[in-house]
Amino acid sequence: MKQTYRAKTGFVLGWVWLAFVAFNVWDLIAHYNGKPSLVALAVLGALTALVYVIALRPATVFTEAGLVGRNPFRTTFVPWASVEDVTVSHSINVHHSGEQELRLWTPMSSARERARAQRRGMPKQERRGRFSAEPTLSRGEQAAAEAFAGKTHADWVGDQIRERSESARRRDEEATPARVSWSYDSIAMVAVAVALAIAAIVIA
Repeated sequence: MKQTYRAKTGFVLGWVWLAFVAFNVWDLIAHYNGKPSLVALAVLGALTALVYVIALRPATVFTEAGLVGRNPFRTTFVPWASVEDVTVSHSINVHHSGEQELRLWTPMSSARERARAQRRGMPKQERRGRFSAEPTLSRGEQAAAEAFAGKTHADWVGDQIRERSESARRRDEEATPARVSWSYDSIAMVAVAVALAIAAIVIA
């Protein structure tokens, strides 16, 4: 079963942008007025290509066989047994197949998210003021809170990668080299964006 992790804010904003573009394309076509409409369409197309590459395409995917890192222009598949170490800073860095490293674009941890996670990991008496009150949590909620205490979403995903790689090694799975392929959809989108930008300049 696949599990996919994305930058939720960027992903949602990307789809909001697509809805915005769809409405504006319809409006520009319905009220076409020559060069200004063509320039606006070209600009919208170029920006949409960038939004796709940066916000919609990146994802971290867990499969039964291994880890799939979808970055803007490349897709890397790393078998679980080939994962040697995982470090988490601003991004998740997966060390595999000797000297190689895969930097995942999502999820990432900002300085603000890291600060919030550190506050969650502090003892309760240090976090709450004298008159503050915290809601009573159920047993499941308390377990989840303890699991995430002091951790960002990126830290948690990094832990899951470590656990899966260790489990694969315990099953004596073969550590095979990672497979890297280009993202032809992203390359095509950027090519279209460049072509639209050039067209907008020429038309203007």
